[in-house]
Amino acid sequence: MTREEENKITFDDLLSSAGEMGLYQWTLFFASLPFYAFGAFVYFSQIFLTEVSPNHWCWISQLENFTDFQRRNLGVPKDENSKFGYSQCEMYDVNWTAVLATGQTPDQTWKTMPCQYGWEFNKTEIPYSTIGSELEWVCDKDSYQATAQAMFFVGSIVGGFLFGWVSDRFGRIPAAITSCLVGCIGGFSSTFARNLIQFSAARFIMGMSCDTSMVMAYLIILEYVAPKYRTLLANMSSGIFYTFFAVLLPWIAKYCGHWKTVSLVTSLPLGLAVFTKFILPESPMWLLSKGRVDEAVEKVLTIGRINKKEVPKKMIQQFKLSVTSSKELPNENWSELFKRPCVRNVFILVCLEYMCANIIFDGLVRSVGQLEFDFFVSFSLVSVTECPSLVIIAFVMDYTGRRWLCIVFMIVSGVFCFLAIFARGVQTVICAVIARFAINTAYSTIAQWAPELLPTSVRGSGVAIVHICGYVATFLSPYIVYLQVYIHWLPLAVLGVTAILAVMIAVILPETAVNGMPQTFDDAEEMTKNQKLWTLPFLEMRKEKTKREQINKNYELEM
Repeated sequence: MTREEENKITFDDLLSSAGEMGLYQWTLFFASLPFYAFGAFVYFSQIFLTEVSPNHWCWISQLENFTDFQRRNLGVPKDENSKFGYSQCEMYDVNWTAVLATGQTPDQTWKTMPCQYGWEFNKTEIPYSTIGSELEWVCDKDSYQATAQAMFFVGSIVGGFLFGWVSDRFGRIPAAITSCLVGCIGGFSSTFARNLIQFSAARFIMGMSCDTSMVMAYLIILEYVAPKYRTLLANMSSGIFYTFFAVLLPWIAKYCGHWKTVSLVTSLPLGLAVFTKFILPESPMWLLSKGRVDEAVEKVLTIGRINKKEVPKKMIQQFKLSVTSSKELPNENWSELFKRPCVRNVFILVCLEYMCANIIFDGLVRSVGQLEFDFFVSFSLVSVTECPSLVIIAFVMDYTGRRWLCIVFMIVSGVFCFLAIFARGVQTVICAVIARFAINTAYSTIAQWAPELLPTSVRGSGVAIVHICGYVATFLSPYIVYLQVYIHWLPLAVLGVTAILAVMIAVILPETAVNGMPQTFDDAEEMTKNQKLWTLPFLEMRKEKTKREQINKNYELEM
């Protein structure tokens, strides 16, 4: 190592000198809360707008003086192939005036016909009107819900490209603001939908803000926290805030009492994003990637003032010298990726891994309505697993590493997806909760993996592309869940097989634990080389800690 390399000061070194985990970082932690609320509302709200009670039957107007269950027992034929024991799409074709006059009881030999007057829904399962029940997306229209959800993810693909470009061209803050405002417009316009096309168009717009409304705040936290606490703070914010609003959302929807109210309550708050620049600072690494070194240094000095830490002037001078001597940093773009086979291959693999995680995660989310248990309780129980999974990540991932944590929990998720096929009642919920807990852990591990593999100049758009690949995969998940119409256990089997594929990919991906986030493609390429399967990150952490302490000690002695 040359003397110049020994004296090189990275942004992480500078950041650590301003206080690794002080008042500034905690303030940033709480300032991210609204964006996790936005992320939960944007992603999950559509389930509560479109979900149709699986327990439905033909509405028979001639029997309107009877109770709903009396109408069903009298006018709907039995069906042993249905899990409810009766037909959901047919009614008896009889003269009900004559039947009631003679006091006849239902006869399986009576002629049947498709529902003529609409459907009735079991209000004990979903007690309010959704657009799915209002427009009767059942029987020959039972794929409409999946189509509307799929269009949401098509919007996510477009939004990922658009706001990923905005984040790298204009900054993380403008990307966060514009994506949230687009989501606000999409949710508001959803309330005016009168058919599938109009609703799908509105959800396409809403989908454009999916993830970007939250991920920019996540990236800023990653970039303002020293490596020692980066995993802890970034995942604790998601674990606490995102989980809280995901668990709360079913009860917000139930209290609202109508899908239009749910849409307004979960979208209008996104308009508050116009105040983002007053509560979140711009990304310092983005500033560096644009050659705005003085502004990035000023951010660090602000951190030092708030944390009551004095950043050594000589360290600042050495950092500026290190940055200005690196001519590659401000000029790198995506064309560089195609010149680096090692980095390119790893990027493709992490995209594939994220696609697998998204299919499993979203498939389990959308399978909640099929768990034969209270819809709202099931959703909250499954969602609450976000918190413990992210807490585990926050405290464990830097010790175990990204690769092995992902492998272990992908295996657990896959195993319990298969076990859920054979479970019944509350056992199904238990299997779903464990599978969801495991995929939450694996999913969040991969989400942090992606930005740690990419250099600063393309990190925003690169993470956006990784998420776009996830959206492409998630486009399929509503249809995977829809397969239960043909074979009830097929969706869970597909999710289990996907988990096996994810394990195989994770074995190949490089470990990034305790490495600084790469600033150039050279940094990224060096990090991906010479990887070993049995890497033990906690041993490397000791070396890194000793190195950083020595750097800070040297500069303190010279002050």
